[in-house]
Amino acid sequence: MGSSKPRTEAAAPRVESFPPQLGACCRVLILGSVPSRRSLELRQSYGHAQNLFWPFMGELFDAGPGLPYAERIARLQDLGIGIWDVLERCERRGSLDGDIITASEVANDVPGLLVRHPEVRAIALNGSKAAEVFRRRIAPQISATRMAALQILALPSTSPANASIPRARKLECWRVLREWILPA
Repeated sequence: MGSSKPRTEAAAPRVESFPPQLGACCRVLILGSVPSRRSLELRQSYGHAQNLFWPFMGELFDAGPGLPYAERIARLQDLGIGIWDVLERCERRGSLDGDIITASEVANDVPGLLVRHPEVRAIALNGSKAAEVFRRRIAPQISATRMAALQILALPSTSPANASIPRARKLECWRVLREWILPA
């Protein structure tokens, strides 16, 4: 009778978020889950060519993928839009949010960022994973007073993996950001 060794799976690669990308007067903070493999390779948030984030930013705020990355970020910051992720780090075998190992999740210090940036009035959550992690790991750490002053916007994911919602419908949902940025 041979001995059978338990099969061990290789550890999932560790993924780390980028630093927050906020200007001096950030009114809207857009939170994704954690960068995709392609974003990490490019060192750019929402770097996958099929991700709709930058095309939407182009249509809504003239900060589209045709511009150099630094210029896109600068334009958003000038409008009062910041970008970050709900997760500081996690283990993930692929690029999909569904591949994130829940037990490995470490949330970014969004509560601390909100203390340092009291001008933030809205948090836009890019997709269901960002919304779930925000609700479970971040919101409980934010004071009730600060939470009451925030508008939480749960938006459909711009990821190419989220094909169940038509592009036009997603863009319509994302238009809500204009209410927080542009004058009436």
